[in-house]
Amino acid sequence: MTTVKEQQVIQEQFKERMNQDELLNCMRCGFCLPTCPTYIESGLKEAHSPRGRIALMKAVVDGIIEPDEEVERSLELCLGCRACEPVCPSGVKYGHLLEEARDIINQNKKHSLPVKMVRNAVLNGLFPHQNRMQMVTGLLGFYQRSGMQTLTRKTGMMKLFPDHLATMEKVLPQVPTMKKMKNRPEFLEALGPQTKRVAFFKGCLMDTMFLESNDATMKLLQLAGCEIVIPPDQACCGALHGHSGEKDAGKELAKRNIQAFEDLEVDFIITNAGGCGAFLIDYDHLLKDDPDWKERAKAFVSKIKDISEILYELDFHKKNHLELPEQVITYQDSCHLRNVMKTASAPRALLQAIKGIEYREMKDADRCCGSAGIYNIVESEMSMQILDYKMIQTKATLATTVVTANPGCLLQMKLGIEREGLTDKMRGVHIVDLLLEAVGQEK
Repeated sequence: MTTVKEQQVIQEQFKERMNQDELLNCMRCGFCLPTCPTYIESGLKEAHSPRGRIALMKAVVDGIIEPDEEVERSLELCLGCRACEPVCPSGVKYGHLLEEARDIINQNKKHSLPVKMVRNAVLNGLFPHQNRMQMVTGLLGFYQRSGMQTLTRKTGMMKLFPDHLATMEKVLPQVPTMKKMKNRPEFLEALGPQTKRVAFFKGCLMDTMFLESNDATMKLLQLAGCEIVIPPDQACCGALHGHSGEKDAGKELAKRNIQAFEDLEVDFIITNAGGCGAFLIDYDHLLKDDPDWKERAKAFVSKIKDISEILYELDFHKKNHLELPEQVITYQDSCHLRNVMKTASAPRALLQAIKGIEYREMKDADRCCGSAGIYNIVESEMSMQILDYKMIQTKATLATTVVTANPGCLLQMKLGIEREGLTDKMRGVHIVDLLLEAVGQEK
């Protein structure tokens, strides 16, 4: 609960920092309403729509309302999926407004000691330090391989946790060993004639818990004729910080990444996680007020490209024989990959090029699955409502394989498959792992 003094400070910060031109750009037309999962799932409550949240922000700026718990709750419940942006006739950058508002509130309110400790441990003590990410993942690996996981499940200890967390434990990937996580490449040659020289943004979770998908990504790039540089001093993208009201920490991580990549003389910087890519491609906005970094940020952003885009542009699907055993495949968009990076057709084209499969488009494939970073943990009730709808559409395709392009989406869809009791009929897979499977390199 914010005090009166805190509310006054927050209100002043809203007046000083919020982009009033952007707030005024919203015409209140309502085109965003059908695209907003929280508006739909909340029973069409205006305060839980993009239009409604912008109205609340502007009301705080104008001094009409105070930034009380209801305003904060409305902003907290937003997924940040940014599905409202592509349909907005005025081109309102809602995501930028949301991040600024959350940062102002977070930086000017007192968190309880437990919340403060958890935020500090995760956002400052863990994600910015890859060696610590490896250590935590290593502990998870020990839990999986030592027999502790089997024992925990047999004794029913997971019943002590909320249902969605207990189910999530079941769908976590088998994580790599510490040796594999430590022994990472810094340079890979193209396989065949070289077409491009690229750098690879390996990420934090992607290069630990989802390391096999990173390896698949690099193998696909090599097969596409790309020489790959993987700078060892790159850092977490900062998305979790930016979305959680820790904008300054996000800026510091952005600077570390720009510095790590800017002298490599590469054609592109490749990402394979929609959430990371969307934050990376926004570095120019994040650092727009920093005279020492804004041009460097623009140069960095100009090279960001998703793995599916470069594979499609290099005709990977035409130059390589892609085939899989007979199966029905559907695709679940990563919100940030589609809405921010504007990548939707390339992954579909790659999947449809695979022989032996039937591709079926899912209804509302572009609607958020409810993962949204750590949203499915901190807002589990709304997240599960959104996931339930997504699983209705998934089952309607009769798909046996659900493809995603973001680690959070992948875990969320696997969670949905587990909750529906479909693990023997359906699987969730990252697009790079499926493409490598289709090209036969797993053999």
